Amino acid sequence: MNLITKMQLSRRTMLRGIGVGVALPLLDAMLPAQTPLAKSGAKPLSRMSFVYVPHGMIMDQFTPAAIGSDFEFTPILKPLEPFRERLVIVSGLAHKTADNAGPHALSPTTWLSGVRPKATEGEDVYASTTVDQMAAQKIGQDTPFPSLEVATEDHAGLIGACDSGYSCTYLNTLCWRTPTTPLPMEINPRVVFERLFGDGGTAADRLRRMQEDRSILDAITQEVSHLENELGSDDRTRVSDYLDNVREIERRIQRSEKQAAANPNVPNAPVGIPESYDDHVKLMFDLQALAFQADITRVATFMMARELSQRTYPQVNAPDPHHATSHHQNDAKKIEELTRVQNYHITLFAYYLNKLRSIPDGDGTLLDHTLLLYGSNMSNSNLHNHFPLPVLVAGGASGQLKGGRHLKYADHTPMTNLLATMLDKIGVHEDHVGDSTGEFVDL
Repeated sequence: MNLITKMQLSRRTMLRGIGVGVALPLLDAMLPAQTPLAKSGAKPLSRMSFVYVPHGMIMDQFTPAAIGSDFEFTPILKPLEPFRERLVIVSGLAHKTADNAGPHALSPTTWLSGVRPKATEGEDVYASTTVDQMAAQKIGQDTPFPSLEVATEDHAGLIGACDSGYSCTYLNTLCWRTPTTPLPMEINPRVVFERLFGDGGTAADRLRRMQEDRSILDAITQEVSHLENELGSDDRTRVSDYLDNVREIERRIQRSEKQAAANPNVPNAPVGIPESYDDHVKLMFDLQALAFQADITRVATFMMARELSQRTYPQVNAPDPHHATSHHQNDAKKIEELTRVQNYHITLFAYYLNKLRSIPDGDGTLLDHTLLLYGSNMSNSNLHNHFPLPVLVAGGASGQLKGGRHLKYADHTPMTNLLATMLDKIGVHEDHVGDSTGEFVDL
């Protein structure tokens, strides 16, 4: 049983050391006296997470045959079977603002907006505010970071046209704060970690810390000890588990940095980026979960790979570049290879769902209180078409999402109807999102 103390912490309490500020998860000590966390009755915090994959999907290996609750998991979706009750598969959606005029530039730019960007190869880019930023403006203003944008590949150095008269800027991010303000997506886990827990610091500072093999938690040892002396047993356990998670993520980042530093044949290897794609993606998912847990942010967007990605996936017997494989020309061997890649991406997404499910949050878990969107803004990558889109909605949305279903809407229903519905479920009301024509009352 948690001890009752006279202490009441602010939800924004930070443990501070030199150059370090570590937020805390929600504790009983942050609630009115004698009110256990699970019985507080407080409205749980809502979070939103968007996870994007490029180059479409092999739709007959993705979409279940049955509609409703009695569907069977397809080969691509099979890794998500343990999360059936927290999953909704949505079929029949399309983005008419994405087309073959510039499919690889239009796909990421319109996925979260439904608004066609200006065709330009220059710096005068113009798109539309995306739903992640609409959410951040309403639910993210009380957190240190209104939103978090991460990726695994960077095309930021490319200039000019990357796709049929469209600027490379459109290819490089999912997120637009305003029509003229694209948000960069960070690929380096160390940079993300320092942004969440460090008070600034240069690359040299980070390298020095790595070389000293010292954790940022070492800087707050005294504060942690003092705090734990004032907390009840339940809160001490929560703090300990949370800080262990912070330290484990930092240890994995440091290991990656040492591997990069030990390889003299890789010039200018950015510190903190694992050589293994699997490790890279899992670190990025862990950092998002950690940021949600400590209420550092409530909105996160992750591009698991970028359009025109040349990444290979030998770990799933897919040794050819992803983009080239996506133009399968109905070759059975390439389709099988692409299916394995898409199943692998889903396996990594299942890792994220499991991570969120493992973290207590108020009267449930982070998964219970998060609303997630997973998908691509392309359908058949060989044709560069944008119908029917592969769409998954996951999580609990604090009781607003009923899972365990495959919902099929009329063909070519605007994807923006789903985006507007998702905003509404976390308490953000927009009259229109892009070309939306209504919301889904049955979602």
